[in-house]
Amino acid sequence: MSRSANSRNSSSKKSSKTAEPKKAYAAAGVDVDLGNKVKSRIHGMVKGTHGPEVLGKIGGFGGLFKPNFHGMKEPVLVSSVDGVGTKLKIAFATDRHETVGQDLVNHCINDIAVIGAKPLFFLDYIGAERLEPAVFEQILKGFAKACKEGGCALIGGETAQMPGMYQRGEYDLAGTIVGVVDRKLMLDGSQIKVGDVVIGLPSNGLHTNGYSLARKVLLEKLKLGLDAKPAGFTKTLGEELLRVHKNYQPSLAALPKGLLKGLAHITGGGLIDNLPRILPSNCDAHIDTTAWKVPPVFRLIQQGGNVDATEMYQVFNMGVGMAVVVRAKDAPQVGAALKGKIIGKIEAGTGVTRLAGL
Repeated sequence: MSRSANSRNSSSKKSSKTAEPKKAYAAAGVDVDLGNKVKSRIHGMVKGTHGPEVLGKIGGFGGLFKPNFHGMKEPVLVSSVDGVGTKLKIAFATDRHETVGQDLVNHCINDIAVIGAKPLFFLDYIGAERLEPAVFEQILKGFAKACKEGGCALIGGETAQMPGMYQRGEYDLAGTIVGVVDRKLMLDGSQIKVGDVVIGLPSNGLHTNGYSLARKVLLEKLKLGLDAKPAGFTKTLGEELLRVHKNYQPSLAALPKGLLKGLAHITGGGLIDNLPRILPSNCDAHIDTTAWKVPPVFRLIQQGGNVDATEMYQVFNMGVGMAVVVRAKDAPQVGAALKGKIIGKIEAGTGVTRLAGL
């Protein structure tokens, strides 16, 4: 695993007798020695995500991965890069940082899962004004947990300390996933036909999208505290907003081959913009919005912000984190296996999502 870390320490380093002079780079805001100490403490959790495919040592200039494409006739590498967005503002405010690391990994895995790919390895980027060791370890713990659960190796990363670029106590995250799929098993939606069924898999809250609007309404307009528990909530508002983005790939991969015709990860753009990404130009997705129970947090945002119902379905997932298109005859089997509900059907059209029941 490769990782470069520049860390900042505002206090002078001291020996047992006298204070050592502060290095010029540390005085400018970047303490390289502290960065090296922080890096040395992550080896155990990172190594726990490695299998025999990972070569080389942790801390090299590049992550090395020797893939096993056994059984694939025409392996295709699939990659994606993403971030966590302003959900990080909730992590800063609650001083909880492990869940956003999981969010990033799971979001990236889902993005390649819709093509049928299995994740191979993940690389992260952390940029901060000053990265506290305890915060850094929480984030890396989240990365490692999600990678291990998702069956991919955490093989590389970059940690950049940039005084003046970020607010004190804040950071940004980005991640890249690389996976593989046999070309003959790639999902692109081209086999979707009129009469097929759309199954919705439940989300775990907002996942990683819509937080700018959610914070505007909940924290600024309604002036709710993150420790508040609004009516209908089972958790505090802070806990609700930090729910971990679900990883759907393991359950999707466990289905018998040939059942899935198309998958759409419902992220920014909601059902309105994400389902058309897999629809043939002569098909529409007709979605019955009364087919599932929308979680209370979305209702609170809609009512508290007086947000148009259609816009809600374009900003948020509204309780559906993944949309699955299958033949009508396969819907009962797939729905039961994935614990999802039929939320719509494919009709003749022009490649758009049409919402009913608003």
